[in-house]
Amino acid sequence: MAKISFSPRAYCKIILHAAKYPHCAINGLLLAKEKKGEGKSSNLHVEDAIPLFHQCLHVSPMSEVALGLVDQFATQNGMVIAGYYLANELLNDLSTDKPAHRIADKIADNYGNAVMAVIDNRELSHNMSTNPLRVSQFQDGKWKLHDKADIVYEGGEAVPTALESLLREARYQQLIDFDNHLDNISLDWHNSELNKIIKKTISVQ
Repeated sequence: MAKISFSPRAYCKIILHAAKYPHCAINGLLLAKEKKGEGKSSNLHVEDAIPLFHQCLHVSPMSEVALGLVDQFATQNGMVIAGYYLANELLNDLSTDKPAHRIADKIADNYGNAVMAVIDNRELSHNMSTNPLRVSQFQDGKWKLHDKADIVYEGGEAVPTALESLLREARYQQLIDFDNHLDNISLDWHNSELNKIIKKTISVQ
């Protein structure tokens, strides 16, 4: 299988989304730099994560609006929707339901290296010693779990240290998902300010 890597921004935003709504299931999209002319075995670098929902995860009209806006944003920035992430409501639940698979399969139809990341809620804490993401990739018509050794998280030791700082400072309160945006369209689902905070926090570690 191809190597999969996550930028510090993408990884931190996934965890902060789960931290903001520990009592809810959450989901979001993963963006990667668009690469043309590469086969299914090419490596995948997840550049950014776009938080979607924490209330009605699979309401079709809302999902379609969100997917359309994120696709437009990705295209304008030389990226492509390359994956999907989720955390389930129950602590021990690592499953992916049919609606989640419908969205992930649709992404895989458009991007052959698509990935799906499930957050293991049992491993979420302020000072995580292990990585809570379980990452699968679409291969030969089905989703196959990647070996954790094949998943790279850029930034080294600075990232978990920065993430611990972000969690202790409750920076997740500044994260905006599409549920927040639809409640108040002035809220920025691009999370431009949070992106700057993440970058600054990592740079001082």
